Amino acid sequence: MNGITIRNVKTILTAPEGINLVVVKVETSEPGLYGLGCATFTQRYLAVATAIDEYLKPFLIGKDPQRIEDIWQTGMVSSYWRNGPVLNNAISGIDMALWDIKGKLAGQPLYQLFGGKCREGVAIYRHADGTDLGQIEESVSAFMEQGVRHIRCQWGGYGGKNDFVSPDNSLPGAYFHPDAYARSVPRLFEHMREKFGFEIELLHDVHERLSPIEAVRLAKQLEPYRLFFLEDPLAPEQLDYFQMIRAQSATPIAVGELFVHPREWVPLISGGLIDFIRVHISAIGGITPARKLTALSEAFSVRTAWHGPGDVSPVGHAANLHLDLNAPNFGIQEWYHFSDKLQEVFPGCPVVRNGYAYIHEAPGLGIDIDEKLAEKFPCRNDLPAWTLARLPDGSPGRP
Repeated sequence: MNGITIRNVKTILTAPEGINLVVVKVETSEPGLYGLGCATFTQRYLAVATAIDEYLKPFLIGKDPQRIEDIWQTGMVSSYWRNGPVLNNAISGIDMALWDIKGKLAGQPLYQLFGGKCREGVAIYRHADGTDLGQIEESVSAFMEQGVRHIRCQWGGYGGKNDFVSPDNSLPGAYFHPDAYARSVPRLFEHMREKFGFEIELLHDVHERLSPIEAVRLAKQLEPYRLFFLEDPLAPEQLDYFQMIRAQSATPIAVGELFVHPREWVPLISGGLIDFIRVHISAIGGITPARKLTALSEAFSVRTAWHGPGDVSPVGHAANLHLDLNAPNFGIQEWYHFSDKLQEVFPGCPVVRNGYAYIHEAPGLGIDIDEKLAEKFPCRNDLPAWTLARLPDGSPGRP
């Protein structure tokens, strides 16, 4: 269909579950034809909304929505400085919405435009946490009863339990003890393997809470427990140390949650230093760069494991699944349970059955938003407490 142009761009801010979500709606000159995209950067959602409303919207009005690659490239460089989380998320919202429109114009689910399915359903992993080993066992057992075969185990949240004394008058924050945490993880997985054996896949998220040398030691200690992967053992500022981990440990490594720039993932992938790439799709700019990252990863035998927590909107989860269905090098998909409220605000949410996620088979992304209902769940401009990480002596830590 020729002659279609972008006539409006809307930023929709909503928080049905108390997590700030940013959704972009791109409307076209064709009546009833629009696309949705995820631009969720929970901790800086207002900055993303401003970038879209004040800069990208006037940039886009009148353009051909089918020219996705051209719009992505020119949108990225139009600010001259580029590759940051605010701009990347803003562009992602547009990019996903344009792909949604493309699928609707073709009358096909989006995965068909990528080359079709490599699988019928997408294997997911769920998150099991607790303050003691018994609680974690119960959570793992519950997921196993639901048919989930990949489970991420944490003991006392990211950074572990807080059994220590801090100096008087220490500032408030999410305190953790890196050494105590590192010592607890091998005990956690020794217990889980004794309880559940090796027929279930177990994962763990370090969440960048360790020094580089401690991350090396932990990866080595976890080898006997055959993790599916060890997630984000190091922060983006410490990428050189992945060579040390790879040289000394056979524990599979997943990384990328905080990545926003290709120079962060290209050396790790091309150097054979990681096994799974798990970026936040909207933080790298949307579906367009994610498809290229998938192809790059395939060339070096790295599998995908896109970031999929509650601060990815259901629109973003749907985009993840379309990529997963098509990717020959798909690994696993992190999953967040959609509450009844989320499903009401976002009709067409993907569903899970027996450990696999399935999209709504409709043209485009296959998901919609009830804008009136979304307005009933306003965002709050509060920082999540877990981002204010601190070490035992009260000094700032990495989250």
